[in-house]
Amino acid sequence: MIPVVSDLAPLVCGLLLAPTGAGKLFGRRTARLAANTVLVRVLRDGRRATLALRTLGLAELVLAAALLAAPTTAVPGAATAVLGLGFTGYLAYAKATAPESSCGCSARAEGPIGVRAFARAGLVVAGGLAAATAGTAWWSEITGRPVASLIFLLVTAALPAVVSSDLDRLWLVPLRKARIGLFGNPLPSSAGARVPVDATVELLERSLAWQATRPVVRSALLDHWDEEGWRVLRYSGTYPDARGSRPVSVLFALDLTASIDTAPSPAVRVSLVDEESEKILPADALALLATPEN
Repeated sequence: MIPVVSDLAPLVCGLLLAPTGAGKLFGRRTARLAANTVLVRVLRDGRRATLALRTLGLAELVLAAALLAAPTTAVPGAATAVLGLGFTGYLAYAKATAPESSCGCSARAEGPIGVRAFARAGLVVAGGLAAATAGTAWWSEITGRPVASLIFLLVTAALPAVVSSDLDRLWLVPLRKARIGLFGNPLPSSAGARVPVDATVELLERSLAWQATRPVVRSALLDHWDEEGWRVLRYSGTYPDARGSRPVSVLFALDLTASIDTAPSPAVRVSLVDEESEKILPADALALLATPEN
């Protein structure tokens, strides 16, 4: 192992785990993020899924502190590698059982699990293994080899931008806009063309109907289909009533040709279907969702 890589690995891993751990443990969106992960299916409760995500955040913060404070100790690095392997196994399970779910890795991005999520987990494994072999404290390595350390840190600083969607708005989105400006829009421009499902989901999540119904939704997108000019998106949820909480399917219907560019304020039809009786709940059940106490 190249000394500069192994000796600076605890610093890199610590700086990588600290913000993601803090985001999970203290973030205001952790509960919402947990509701869109496969943890809800495994633990069968949104609150337990949120607690599990916050506990993971605490573990990441503890590991980050250990890596930064005791870089020449092998245990924090080995534990980081084990954590990375755990991430990889979790992602594989989630991808196989609920491919549309969010990974919950960074406590910010909520997109479905993709190659970059596995790449992040792989970097945690590699970084942990490297950190476990560190022979010199990272601050001594920086002092003794400033040029080599600076080059290594600059290279590793670029990795989060490549493997994480959190920073796409800073480099990938401008790059795509520039490409469209130079070569034109590669998508069909004919009126009435169906937009991708991801575009419909993005449009839904910006709508007032989604904001009003979100307290009931307990999953990521489970199913979708097109029917008579509408695209129907199905989520699972729980609806509180006099009996407690009943499991429901939450159905949203949007114009299948609409996107945020063509219809920023779309018409959205919302229905709640009782999963036990398969009956549609009355319209006043939806009205209750918009009251202040909900």
